Amino acid sequence: MRDHGDAGDALHRAGRAVAEALGLSAEDLVALRRAREMPTWTSNLRVAELAYDSAALASLGVALIGVQRGVIERGDLTVSPEAPRVQASFGSEKVFRLDGEPPAVWGSLSGFWRVRDGWVRTHANYPHHAERLARLLGISPQAGRPTVEAAMSEWTRFDLEDLAAAAGALVFAVRDPDEWRQHPQAQIGDAPIVRFGSSGDAAPRPWRDGGAAPLAGIRVLDLTRVIAGPVATRDLAVAGADVLRIDSPRLPEAPWQHLDTGHEKRSALIDLDDPSDRMRFEELMSTADVVVHGYRPTALARYGLDPQSLQERFPGIVVAELSAWGTDGPWGDRRGFDSLVQAASGIAVLESGDGATPGALPAQALDHATGHFLAAAISTAIRAQRTVGGSFDIAMSLARTAHELLAAGPADNHGAHNGPASLPTTSVPVRPGAGVSAATVTCAPPILDFPGAPMAYPSSLHPWGSDEPVWR
Repeated sequence: MRDHGDAGDALHRAGRAVAEALGLSAEDLVALRRAREMPTWTSNLRVAELAYDSAALASLGVALIGVQRGVIERGDLTVSPEAPRVQASFGSEKVFRLDGEPPAVWGSLSGFWRVRDGWVRTHANYPHHAERLARLLGISPQAGRPTVEAAMSEWTRFDLEDLAAAAGALVFAVRDPDEWRQHPQAQIGDAPIVRFGSSGDAAPRPWRDGGAAPLAGIRVLDLTRVIAGPVATRDLAVAGADVLRIDSPRLPEAPWQHLDTGHEKRSALIDLDDPSDRMRFEELMSTADVVVHGYRPTALARYGLDPQSLQERFPGIVVAELSAWGTDGPWGDRRGFDSLVQAASGIAVLESGDGATPGALPAQALDHATGHFLAAAISTAIRAQRTVGGSFDIAMSLARTAHELLAAGPADNHGAHNGPASLPTTSVPVRPGAGVSAATVTCAPPILDFPGAPMAYPSSLHPWGSDEPVWR
């Protein structure tokens, strides 16, 4: 790995790996400052280092564009995200309130369940996932815990994992780290943490006017859901990009989930299977600078959203792909979430408090860290495209981030606690629309740290699906 000197000392294992994959130089990294303090989580793994590195590199990626565009003076550039903001943002569901009420984060069928030979973890927060799991187990989606436990006890963990995959349900065996290393999907650890490549001879695109923010005028199509992808595009939106989130009207989003990551974005509904909607989507794509998606490979091919097709049709575009398990290997086409990757990769075993029942990281750190690293990669690609041209292909996965966290070794902060008595929050109004009345969200403040970065979100939140699918 390239020697980054003192600047590299501000980063830890995961951050150094990302910086290497992005080709960041010592001159690029000189603005990074060693953290004055770190998030204070109780964990057996170096989750605080992972969180800090991702926030720092997302901030740096944006700031370097600001320097290139002349809206930030290089001599003024320092990056050192504040630990309380990092901790609040990574644990955003803990501080989120909608008109003072906390969200219902987990569905009743989501969680750890004992089976004949150990444990599995399920994810059933979305109704269609809950219905598939209930059908597999032969129970009602509204079944109580004793009924679910009895149904689970009939299975071994690997048999249930395989049957669930065939049924479109989300069940993964809880593995220890050795079991995960022996699984073929664990071979993703041999690849760089970020796939970052350019191709073609597209000319550098000109900057659009749009204001003094680093990413002003950049157009981003956000085709992601849940946490990691929306976190990445929220970073870009906070830095001034015009981010338009596109969802299918057939896959509703939990309102609070969108509001927690929808800051400074707009949200519209398009059905890619409808010819007129598909035409509108193609019009958006024709002037987009970046498309960020979480589609699985089969869906990509179906809709012509694979990087090669997009780059052929829209030279100079940056395509960023996010997945749970990576897109190669036996699980390359499987769905997944942060909690499931923790369970399958051995993290849940290492985070067990009593050694008997599996545990979890103190935050959904795989999601948040992967999202911020992805924002750093996208910013780096935009900067390179505007300098030397080409089209860019970026990919990250939660499982590859998990590999880096595991490889960093045990934490040395066993005396830490789960954070200060209170974490910083900010209040943001919700614009009425799409069946949502006026409301106020209390949430974690912005995490990015660069000259001119907002300390609070300046605009009202837009409810899911409440905007027209047009650029500003």
